[in-house]
Amino acid sequence: MDQPLHVLSREKKIASIINPDASNKKWRRRRFLRKFIQQHLPSKIIDTHENKDYTIDVAKKLSQDHQIIVAAGGDGTIADVIQGVMEAGNAENVSIGIIPLGSGNAFRKSMGIPKNIRKSLSVISQGKSMEIDILDVAGKMATFASIGATAQVTHDKLQNNVPGLFGHILAGKALFRAPKNELEVELIDGVDDSGKSFDHKRMTLKALDCTVMKTNHFGYSWRIAPKAKVDDGYVDVTFFELSGLKYILYFPLIYFGLYQRTQKHFKAKELTFRGKNLPVQYNGEVLGIKDEVRIKVLPKALRIICPREA
Repeated sequence: MDQPLHVLSREKKIASIINPDASNKKWRRRRFLRKFIQQHLPSKIIDTHENKDYTIDVAKKLSQDHQIIVAAGGDGTIADVIQGVMEAGNAENVSIGIIPLGSGNAFRKSMGIPKNIRKSLSVISQGKSMEIDILDVAGKMATFASIGATAQVTHDKLQNNVPGLFGHILAGKALFRAPKNELEVELIDGVDDSGKSFDHKRMTLKALDCTVMKTNHFGYSWRIAPKAKVDDGYVDVTFFELSGLKYILYFPLIYFGLYQRTQKHFKAKELTFRGKNLPVQYNGEVLGIKDEVRIKVLPKALRIICPREA
């Protein structure tokens, strides 16, 4: 039998930020799910969702006097909670728990947190607080980012207002027309795929897409970065130097993290991309169209409650 969460509540002050609109309003639609979480998660519950800035501000305020903040939603909700905790400047004293109410839930997959709600609640009660690295993407806190075609797909998906997986599939048609971007990339303090270390590397290339990861997954269990580690102190970057049509043809291999073996791959502690009109996304959110974006690792900057065997 799962350990009841009230055991934890005696020791820690907990607050839960719930996105009621996640996964086609799952929190609003499923009354028994809502009741179950409310009964088994003894905490202050905030289930209003005005906008992204509101969630960040709530997380920032709660971080001042709570030891555990639970993010219940998808990757966007988790990203906003992480942003608020980091902006509060008290991240070393706050642990973030995850209840996966979103449609994609890439972050929970990478952290080994079960998709099942009952089991994810047990992780919050019985799991361990693990220190992980976080990405600073031009001032935004993230666990994954991309530059190029997948960022354009994210932008188009948010524009078409079609929720969930089908919305991403519909937006995926952008890959057919996506160009290769001419990039100048600067990597600092890194390692190449042969294991050779370098202090500084500069290169120019044409790439359809570049993934910049701390976690292994994009949404829907897409294993985009099989070599990424959440606590190794490095950005994991892969350059996809192929056409949009080939990307779609090879997508099954890309989805399972196999085709990545054929592409340029590096680890670094900091990197800068320069180019013209580069689409950029972080944690499934659109950063915008940039000519330059700088990304760096903040090592062991965040505490996540994950299964003890993770």
